[in-house]
Amino acid sequence: MAKTSTASIVVLGSLNIDLITQVDHLPAPGETVAATGLEKRFGGKGANQALAATRQGAQVTLIGCLGDDPDGRDYRNHLRREGVNCSSLNTVRGGTGTAFISVDAQGENQIVVILGANAGLTPPSVKMQRSRIAVTKLLLLQLELPLESVLDAIHIANEARVPVILNASPVRADFPWGEVTIDVLILNETETASVFGAADPEQWKDSLSAKRIRHLITTRGGKSTLIVSKTAVHEVPAHPVTPVDTVGAGDSFAGAFAAHYGEGIAIEEAVRWANTAAALSTLKSGAQEGVPRRGDVQSALAANAAGFSGVPLRGLHPFG
Repeated sequence: MAKTSTASIVVLGSLNIDLITQVDHLPAPGETVAATGLEKRFGGKGANQALAATRQGAQVTLIGCLGDDPDGRDYRNHLRREGVNCSSLNTVRGGTGTAFISVDAQGENQIVVILGANAGLTPPSVKMQRSRIAVTKLLLLQLELPLESVLDAIHIANEARVPVILNASPVRADFPWGEVTIDVLILNETETASVFGAADPEQWKDSLSAKRIRHLITTRGGKSTLIVSKTAVHEVPAHPVTPVDTVGAGDSFAGAFAAHYGEGIAIEEAVRWANTAAALSTLKSGAQEGVPRRGDVQSALAANAAGFSGVPLRGLHPFG
């Protein structure tokens, strides 16, 4: 039987309804193309990561905003069924956040996002959650919300000495690195180069102190995941799969990492769990539909014992 997580986590983040169309090719400016299909799914990086952590057994409270529309009510019911604590999930007037996503035959996409209710997570509403943030084992955030709200939540956690995990995606040029303390920063390789202005892990390592970052985790497509600290760079092998749909794999990684890191295990071991969870999430379509449960990840790790040997694995690592 899979172990139950002891992690109590607060996730502060976005909730979107994803409207996904399949097209032969993405439209050029002024061009109209016919879609071959339309799907409506639950998404948003905050909710995706909260769900991923919950399915790894963590006790997760999600702080965010939904609209007072049918989509908002359906989303709240969905998260409750999954076991996410929605007591800090506010309902605001207007529509729930929406993402319009077009995907072509080669898997390339175009995305238009309407912030919607997510804009309702204002700094005053975050400050009202101070007591919730101050007593959690860790705080997990992303950057799909108003920046001032994200920073206020990090300040609260810093003051309470609550570890902060930031998945700084989408990358923002105006994020004030060095003004807040980040215990673990999660980025893909392209995002890391953007934030650090370099593609060299040694340069990343040398920049951590100035940016007040304790650990940097960089996912790198088909290569191993890097864990960068002020004194060393470690590699954790990817888990080999042949992906069906990579949408949401990064969120599965972040949520699974938070769940296991919040238990107090070593960061390398938490990344092994996260690598495997992200890989398994790509075996089904949709950002949330394929998110694996703890027992599934545990079984995959056991079946792939080479993943614990430090020997790089061949195969596809489905997120960059």
